[in-house]
Amino acid sequence: MPLTDLDPQAADCTVHAVLQAAAQRQPHADLLFTERVTAAQYGIDTGTVSYGQALATVAQWREAYQSAGYGHGHRVGLLLDNRPDFLYHWWALNALGVSVVPIHSDMRSAELQYLMGHSEIALAVVLPQRTQDVGLAAKAVGSDCAVWAHGSADPLPHAQRAAPLAAQAVGRSSECALLYTSGTTGRPKGCRLLNGYFLAAGLWYAQLGGACVMRLAQERVITPLPLNHMNAMAFSTMVVLMTGGCLVQLDRFHPQTWWDSVAQSRATVIHYLGVMPAMLLAAAPSPSDRLHAVRFGFGAGVDHRNHAPFEERFGFPLVEAWAMTETGAAACVMANHEPRHVGTHCFGKPPPAMAYCLVDDQGVDVGVDVPGELWVRAQGPDPRHDFFAGYLKDEEATAAAWEQGWFHTGDLVKRDAQGLLYFVDRKKNVIRRSGENISAVEVESVLAQHPAIKACGIAATPDAVRGDEVLACVVTRQALPVAEREALAHDVVRHCLAQLAYYKAPGYVAFVDALPVTLSQKIQRGQLRDWARDLPAQAHCIDVRALKKRQT
Repeated sequence: MPLTDLDPQAADCTVHAVLQAAAQRQPHADLLFTERVTAAQYGIDTGTVSYGQALATVAQWREAYQSAGYGHGHRVGLLLDNRPDFLYHWWALNALGVSVVPIHSDMRSAELQYLMGHSEIALAVVLPQRTQDVGLAAKAVGSDCAVWAHGSADPLPHAQRAAPLAAQAVGRSSECALLYTSGTTGRPKGCRLLNGYFLAAGLWYAQLGGACVMRLAQERVITPLPLNHMNAMAFSTMVVLMTGGCLVQLDRFHPQTWWDSVAQSRATVIHYLGVMPAMLLAAAPSPSDRLHAVRFGFGAGVDHRNHAPFEERFGFPLVEAWAMTETGAAACVMANHEPRHVGTHCFGKPPPAMAYCLVDDQGVDVGVDVPGELWVRAQGPDPRHDFFAGYLKDEEATAAAWEQGWFHTGDLVKRDAQGLLYFVDRKKNVIRRSGENISAVEVESVLAQHPAIKACGIAATPDAVRGDEVLACVVTRQALPVAEREALAHDVVRHCLAQLAYYKAPGYVAFVDALPVTLSQKIQRGQLRDWARDLPAQAHCIDVRALKKRQT
């Protein structure tokens, strides 16, 4: 059960209210811990921040934002990476009914312009080195968004427009965050997430039980996952607030120093993605492999070949879960009870509050051990209770996602005779590389701007470490000698890196005579995926993964 006495279902409950209640109950307990690697990466202090100290900092920012005119219904963009400052600003803005829009620091011009225009943020709080980029993006789309360099001596810019919902009380149904998730047929979609979504996530996690019992005021949760994703924002952060624990938010995953960070922070729970166990197992076994206090790992996507070896070597369970940004905890499934069926992609039985079905392409239920698309909804009169509130400015896409009263996940899943669910594949055309969802259409739209490219198609190709890698099938405007292909492949990647986050750029560029298309000239995605599985081994496919480096 959660530590807080607040009712998460109360109409006036918010994320800030949970923080405030926890700080009043245990002001001197550790809320945040920054270990040495993250501190060095960000140039900040190591050590702990108590609940009371955090609340005091949040109160200062709350006053600053309120004095600058920001209020209920405004949105503010945050480009602060995984710094503690992200949390302080989020919680301060939440108290005022302002929704936050996390901005990934790897975003480049095309992505920033889309986000600035689509989200209609009133203010962007960004790292000093990115203020010019964000300002230029705002100007390019005619946005009146002010850009403020975090840490600047200048005061916050005053809001240019009144708070749209100033006359309404801030509460559970107020928008808390706008998170962008990759779509299958176009630009990323903005998922509107209310306070209720975040409260439900923390409560669900706090009450998990089984292999994932959360002890009150004892757990120290370490996560390298980004705060612009729902896992870190809604699950690890909220369960810490709900149970009075400590959050150890890393800048990112560093395999070489991971166990040092775990030991230094005294972490008892880790959050992982499938790529992490593979990297940690690649290191030579050591007598210190079990010199930690970790009780369990919360995550998804561990390779079936690595699941049992990891648990045997490091001495704790990797508990697989399934959820989406759109579902949050309202339709989150986790294999926290035995049998977990380690190494089978089993993610457990749905909780009582969640309804589901597995259907074929005609929407007809499939049988036992037959893959079908997973459709989910909340039990009770409101099937959308604590799901996302909809895609911003896209009622058509929201309605399509909820066709027939079920949320269509696009994931292929099968169930066994005991009702356990197993992940099979993604029906959607989304590439998942190292935990990042990448829209093929978004990358294609940037590639199409290259002067040498006549047509292109993006698909996932298997990667032993990252799960998927981005592969581009390219048709050039003019026949290209074999000797010139490598130079063009490199140029194509550089073209992408200038406009997209590094992980979205192709890791392979295959030169083909034509793309597989339908009679209406739409790409046949299934055939393209089939191509992508085999292309990396062929001579006309250039390996450009070495160019994909995080930009500083």
